Amino acid sequence: MNHLLSTEHLDRSTLEELLDEAEGFAEVLTRPIPKVPALRGKTVATMFFEPSTRTRLSFEKAAKALSADTVSFSPGTSAISKGESLKDTALTIRAMGVDLIVVRHTATGAPWRLAEWLDIPIVNGGDGAHQHPTQALLDCLTIRQRFGSLDGLKIAIVGDIKHSRVARSDIFAMTTLGAEVILVGPPTLLPLDPEAWPVSVSHDLDSVIEEVDVVYLLRVQTERGGASVFPSLAEYATRFGMTPERFSRLKPEAVVMHPGPMNRGVEISYDVADDERALILEQVTNGVAARMAVLFRLLGGEHDA
Repeated sequence: MNHLLSTEHLDRSTLEELLDEAEGFAEVLTRPIPKVPALRGKTVATMFFEPSTRTRLSFEKAAKALSADTVSFSPGTSAISKGESLKDTALTIRAMGVDLIVVRHTATGAPWRLAEWLDIPIVNGGDGAHQHPTQALLDCLTIRQRFGSLDGLKIAIVGDIKHSRVARSDIFAMTTLGAEVILVGPPTLLPLDPEAWPVSVSHDLDSVIEEVDVVYLLRVQTERGGASVFPSLAEYATRFGMTPERFSRLKPEAVVMHPGPMNRGVEISYDVADDERALILEQVTNGVAARMAVLFRLLGGEHDA
């Protein structure tokens, strides 16, 4: 594996190896000194052209927990504002001795272009509404910790799937690991060609709520036009939100997940978000471990550990 750009073509063996490595790093993070020297001497750069809290900070935390150095690029204070191209910016960062770049960009395919231009590993931290592979890894890790395996689980991904890079990455990773995925949402928020994906589709959350093991809630992406295709957020919450009543109808062992940021009172109620069966903070914690596994694999840590 030279880069991590998508989950679509990762086989089960590779996914399970990454999850196994992430499990080991999750244990490292519980130690009094949560750090190992596996990537000492390496430098990881983050290039984020979109706002981020969880992804950016967890990549930086992951790199430092592996003893790598980090540098951070912010477009608002860079030569991008003077007209410098993405390619020249990336080449400049590489010339500073960076060993790996994590990139988030509004344009679909931007990480693939960096992988063509540069001779170092590239990690996709989210490209437009296309892919977010490390989110899928941390989600699968969180589910595996709770259930032991994804084999045979029914997972409902609910909400603005059309604009969600998380949904696309999760679908391929979860089905490769043996889960059955159901997309749930209004027709206007579903992809145009769901039959091209290994999923089933429902427009009625109440019809599947009692049979699923995981309800994965997505926020409505207003910045990508998600709120323009239904009458109001209040109506969306009524039809597709995880209300306390719907939560009470879940199987006793079923869990709720959300990639964040949450819109409480829209896709998830305040009470459900704070329930112990909502694994949202576990996802955040596992994000560091999963990203440690990716950095470790791509920077040759397995040879130095």
